[in-house]
Amino acid sequence: MVSVASVQQLLTPAFTVDIQKVKSNARRMIERCQALGVQLRPHMKTHKTLECADIMTGGSRRCIVVSTLAEAHFYADHGFDDILYAYPLPFDKMGACADLAERLEMFHVLVDTEVALTELTKRRLRDGKSWLVWLKVDCNNGRAGVRPEDPTALILAKSIAECEGVELAGVYAHCGNSYSATGVKEIQAVAHNTIAATLQFVEKLEKAGVRCPRCSIGSTPSCSHPIPDMGRLNELHPGNYIFYDVQQMMIGSCQMDDIAVRVLTRVIGHYPHRNQLLVDCGWTGLSLHSLGMLPTGYALIDGHPELKLVGMTQEHGKIEPASGKLDFDKFPLGSLMSLIPYHACATAAMHPIYYVHSEGRIVAEWRPTRGW
Repeated sequence: MVSVASVQQLLTPAFTVDIQKVKSNARRMIERCQALGVQLRPHMKTHKTLECADIMTGGSRRCIVVSTLAEAHFYADHGFDDILYAYPLPFDKMGACADLAERLEMFHVLVDTEVALTELTKRRLRDGKSWLVWLKVDCNNGRAGVRPEDPTALILAKSIAECEGVELAGVYAHCGNSYSATGVKEIQAVAHNTIAATLQFVEKLEKAGVRCPRCSIGSTPSCSHPIPDMGRLNELHPGNYIFYDVQQMMIGSCQMDDIAVRVLTRVIGHYPHRNQLLVDCGWTGLSLHSLGMLPTGYALIDGHPELKLVGMTQEHGKIEPASGKLDFDKFPLGSLMSLIPYHACATAAMHPIYYVHSEGRIVAEWRPTRGW
């Protein structure tokens, strides 16, 4: 049900999604994977909605990645299957993972320690099912995973393959170090190194007699500018590309016109003595993720490169000119301004409703799942 007809009528702060840009971003990623001959396993963490998941999977409701069990349950409850919970296996959630593994045709988990594997063996699945386990490898991303060159990585892979009730589904790497790149050349260099390290590790497994059915890498920067070697993989798992954001634009993943989301805010105060406007969007409507990263402050102000969002409290934002005196007549009280977020994932997480529009006309309201 749509509550208002136009974005101009929305109560602010409001998170808006341009449906045409979303569909365009999804179509391009699907076409890239088809051209490479690899499976797209899109990540749901950016939007966490059914509608966007349908767009990203082409309506198949199969082959997705999630980062929380709340997402996994949400999608399973709505007919999705082949779900990879791409998060180091949390021991307090073993029961919930087992329920999903027994209920779905394919529910995958991810491990990077022998201890986690032992926990899986303690909870055997019913009806003769095996745990589908991906080994997480760290190809210089520096977050989770075993280093593929470390001898313990091979030992762990062998343990997974040989464990009763457990099946090695594949090797999974996130080239998140592409987020520190500046430009396409650096992005592709990260992708090249990640692919090389992943494939070398898979080759090492095969030589050791360990069958590894699939290898998957992903990040929005690397998958937005794919290199031919990606065709040697089985899967790609980007996520943010569906919305994109200022961070991705700065890295070189996308252009401004590809960014599908905005946060609308209204002017609620004029303060000439400090040369500032006050708006009704604070960090609860935008997030603080961009701190220190943008010359325009915490976001880009759409259509106004001369302005800076210089400060935020919980429910307020302060805007001032980059230089000179602010012309308050251009921004009357109650007028609408549009903020382009630095990080779409963090900003989307602040909003219970996404107002989906086509050329400013509201066509749908999407409600994301929340929690862990």
